[in-house]
Amino acid sequence: MASNPIFAEITSVPELIRQELANLDDAVRQVFSPDLCRSIGRVYLCGCGDSHHAALCSQLAFESLAGTPAEAQTSLQFARYSVDFLPVQASSSLVIGISVSGEVARTIEALRRANACNLHTIALTASPNSRLAGSARQTLVASAPPIHSQPDLVVPGIRSYVLNLLALYLSAILTGERLGKLTSKQAGSLRNDLLALSDAVENGISTNLELINRHLPEWQEENLFLFAGGGPNFGTSSYCAAKMLEASGDFASPVDLEEWAHLQYFARHPTTPTFIISAGERDRSRALEIARAGIGIGRRVALVAPQSYSRLLEGDYLHLPFADGVPEVFSPLIAWIPGALAAARRAELLGEPYFRAFGGGRNPEAGGGLSRIQTSQMLDDTEFKHQE
Repeated sequence: MASNPIFAEITSVPELIRQELANLDDAVRQVFSPDLCRSIGRVYLCGCGDSHHAALCSQLAFESLAGTPAEAQTSLQFARYSVDFLPVQASSSLVIGISVSGEVARTIEALRRANACNLHTIALTASPNSRLAGSARQTLVASAPPIHSQPDLVVPGIRSYVLNLLALYLSAILTGERLGKLTSKQAGSLRNDLLALSDAVENGISTNLELINRHLPEWQEENLFLFAGGGPNFGTSSYCAAKMLEASGDFASPVDLEEWAHLQYFARHPTTPTFIISAGERDRSRALEIARAGIGIGRRVALVAPQSYSRLLEGDYLHLPFADGVPEVFSPLIAWIPGALAAARRAELLGEPYFRAFGGGRNPEAGGGLSRIQTSQMLDDTEFKHQE
């Protein structure tokens, strides 16, 4: 996969973490002042696509490290439903709108409606001059330097997603430190953990690349891929399904780890490739049960889990490991690797252009052609009151 653009993005991530973590931490410190941190009663994280997946992955960090109630929502859910029914004390809420381009209409709408409700708003974006940045009280810039020689090359997002994860984790750590939930020593140790994960990411890429190259061709005839995860890694399962859709065009779907047992377990097609993603902590026992069930009914199970899981299961399955000892709260920073590698390899095997080469009405105009990601109508408060 040496000439594979997604693979190039994936292999660049360890150095990206090493180069950008300190810069991101400085940016976070500029935005999350002591006064702001003390004022936060609840955090809402909203975005679309990869940005929503990053929000899902970081909710636990705000809850466990900052001690702050947090909720990840799609931008549509927050802008057109939740914001109208927030509790009276919601003025202490912080809303973080996430969009790499800063031009996603629904996330812009979410921040504008949050401003109208007198909530504190932060735009997390790579585009400081975007409409999203202009719609927030503050802007946290997370911009990945380009690595491709072709400026117009559009590749499923890898580097931008990792930077958003890092920015959100660092925000949670600093908030916890400034609220006294973490000592300075504990906060510093957590930042060092993030930096050290660059080595684990590098090793995970190397290990899983060989496994993906060897086994994915055996699944050539499949056209449906499932990704199951719980807790912060439901976000990972969503992200990995998105990469498969964007790269190969195969139908790929995320599913909550528990819900697989209630729903997908009964699907007709016996060999559906099913990636089960586990951090090895709160989700451990259920992930193993789900994996055993999948193996037992003939699914092509790929278990994305710590290395030590290799001794815990029997039967025909593929173990795609990452390092033992990665804290569950940070596990999304490494658990995405096998799914992204599988997406890159699958597109290569099928000879599929990324994003279907934006054909059939999917052109980049308006951020997605007919779907109008960037030019979708935004409803203001007057229109909402009229609807009511």
